[in-house]
Formats: sequence, structure tokens, C-alpha cells
Amino acid sequence: MRMKWRKWSFVALLGVLLSWVIGSCSPTPSSNSQQAGGTAEVEFWTMQLQPQFTDYFNQLIAQFEQENPGTKIRWVDVPWADMQSKILTAVSAGTAPDVVNLNPDFAAQLAGRNAWLELDERISETDKAQYLPNIWKASTLEEKSFGIPWYLSSGLTIYNQDLLQQAGISEPPASYEELAQVAKQIKEKTGKYAFFATVVPEDSAEVLQSMVQMGVQLVDDQGKAAFNTPAGKAAFQYWADLYQQGLLPKEVLTQGHRRAIDLYQAGETAFLSTGSQFLKTIATNAPAIAEVSAVAPQLTGTTGKKNVAVMNLVIPRNTDQPDAALKFALFVTNNENQLAFAKAANVLPSTVTALQDRYFTQISPDAATIDQARAVSAQQMQSAEVLLPAIKDVKELQKIVYDNLQATMLEEKSVEQALADAAAEWDER
Repeated sequence: MRMKWRKWSFVALLGVLLSWVIGSCSPTPSSNSQQAGGTAEVEFWTMQLQPQFTDYFNQLIAQFEQENPGTKIRWVDVPWADMQSKILTAVSAGTAPDVVNLNPDFAAQLAGRNAWLELDERISETDKAQYLPNIWKASTLEEKSFGIPWYLSSGLTIYNQDLLQQAGISEPPASYEELAQVAKQIKEKTGKYAFFATVVPEDSAEVLQSMVQMGVQLVDDQGKAAFNTPAGKAAFQYWADLYQQGLLPKEVLTQGHRRAIDLYQAGETAFLSTGSQFLKTIATNAPAIAEVSAVAPQLTGTTGKKNVAVMNLVIPRNTDQPDAALKFALFVTNNENQLAFAKAANVLPSTVTALQDRYFTQISPDAATIDQARAVSAQQMQSAEVLLPAIKDVKELQKIVYDNLQATMLEEKSVEQALADAAAEWDER
């Protein structure tokens, strides 16, 4: 009960803060960016990058300041869990920093309230062309650019070669359709599950993303529900069938992605859909499982779409240093600096040239699994995109869809009723 109260309290707080922001996103200059003796100060917020990357950013900032005399960067690192509430408070109070590291999902909530500087008329087509086109689109809302892409993370499939061999499977599945087929074979031959995909509303969006990969349009151009379609019915039926046939662990209704990792490390599942960074976690916690693990591209559906998680940089509209802030944001995200950060942080760059570096493209066939994962992830970036729509209430959409999908999985509602209820609830919210 205490945990539930905390969640609702936090949601209530965000609601109150967002209401403040609606009335507070005015062109009043921020009090954080100051000019003293001709020196411009740019305040830069990142999300939980200290102390691991302190040296990287200190060197980056020193280089920028050397190349731009008269501009000083004040770097503030904010804990991941605190960023949303802190930036909402700062924007509403007119004390926002000049450059902020966010993800497009949350940034879009404030973009819809005119909180960020519009970039299309401030950035040249040459500068914009440095970034992967699909990734640039992730920081646009109503065809207006509100953010600059920074680093990326792409999911892939980590699989247990021993379990596949025991089940008589020679290759990992490439699609959800193939996954359903091998799930039965793995369960029959080994007694283990093929995979774990949570439908807990507050956790991973993997299942919601899978619907898009299966050809489902979540919302239309007016933001209304667009998923009550034959494609939506097929996607709901897919997940309901797997659960009702005993091919998904019962905990998918109550536990999140952390449980997926635990089950894979225990050798209880054959596949883990996650980011390559978890290979180190598996190697530390379950070296025997790591020894028999390999990687493959992420699962997809009939569309062939691959998902990517994006981190971006946004500039509050009321900054009093827009030119210096934009210059610094472009510096942080240029080819050279993105490549350096990608190597330091085991992430992917969002610029075309950095992604073509031999660090991503020239990997030996007998290289370590984590190196193979880097190559697989990088190859996906040419066609990868953010699959969820850039709408301010995307988490609410996920909750509505998951609640009704759970009802279908538990046979409390038919697929048709669940889809109709979900669509009505979204449109009437």
C-alpha cells in the first residue's frame, strides 16, 4: 500500500507541476544563465553520468571553453529518478538550465506546452544532415524540431545456445511469428520458457512496441485511438495465446524487465530482449550463462521495424543564452564527440559518420560477445526508429493498452471487447 501511495503521489505531483508549466512557459529569461564581465554562462544538465564520465565531460567542457573564449559551461548532473520533477519545477519557476539531457518521450510532454526552443530555423540543413534521419524525427512534434539527438541504445536478442541446442533449434528467431513457434518447441523439449515479456503498465514498453512492429497504428493524426483494427486484434490475440498456452511465465502480469534478466541469468529462459549493456551484468552475475550466450538482431514483426531508445539535448525557450546553448549542444553531439562518448559509455552515436567508424563496422567473427553485440546494434540503426508516437500521454496509452491486454490474457475480456474498451478509454480520457 505504501508503494502504491508513493506512485500515485508522484503522478499527482507531475500533474500539478505540468499545470504550472502550462501557465509558465513564457519568454521570461532564465535566471540561471548569467553574463558577468562579458562572459556567457551556459548551465548544462545531464542524467546520472557522474562519476563514471566525469573525466570525459570535464575534458569536453574544457575543450569547448578553449575554442569559445567568453563562454563558460556549468555542468550539473541530476539523478535519473529526479530529473523529471526537477526540470518541471525549474521550467515552471523560470530557472531552467540552458541545455538539458532528456529522452524524447518526456521532452515531448513539455514540447507540447511550448517549453523548448524551436530549432528548425536555427540549425542549418548541413548540421541537421549529420544525424540519422529517423533519429532526428524522434525529437519533433507537429513537424517542429525541439531537440538534438545524442546517444542511442538499441535492443537486441541475447540467446542461450545450449537451450536452443537441447530444443533442436539451429537459429534464433528473427520475428515474433517465429518466436511463437520455437516457444512451443523449447517448452516441450526442455521444460523452460522461451522468453519473458512484461505487461506491467509502469514498466517496459516492449509489448506496446511489438504491436507497432506487427503493423498496428496506435493513434491517428488527431491523437485518437487507431489500434482497434484487424492488426490490433491479431497482436492482442498473439500475446493472449502465448499466455494461455503456458508459453509465458505467469509473472509477466506482475513483474517487470528485471525479472526477465533474472530468469535468463538462471537459465530458465532461452531469449532475452534487452540492450547490449546487460551482457556485462550477465557475465558478472551468471558467468556460466554468459559463456553460452550469443547475440542476434532484435525481434520484429511483419513491418520489419526495429526500435531504438534515444537520448537528446533540448534548450528551454526562455534561455537568455540561446546562441551559446545551441553551439554547445551541437558541439556535444558532433561526430567526433559522439564517437568518443559511444566508446566510453558502450552506447551508439546518432550521427551518420560516427556510426560508420570501424569501431562499429569491423568486428572479427571470433570477437567477444559484447563486441559482436556492438556490431549487431549498429547495423540496426540505419532503419531503426522510435516506435511509440511522440505524444505527451504515451505512458497513459501504455497503461490503458496493458490493462486491457491483461484482461484478455486472463480471459476476463474477449479480444474484441478489450480493444473496444481500450480505444474508448483513450479517446475519453
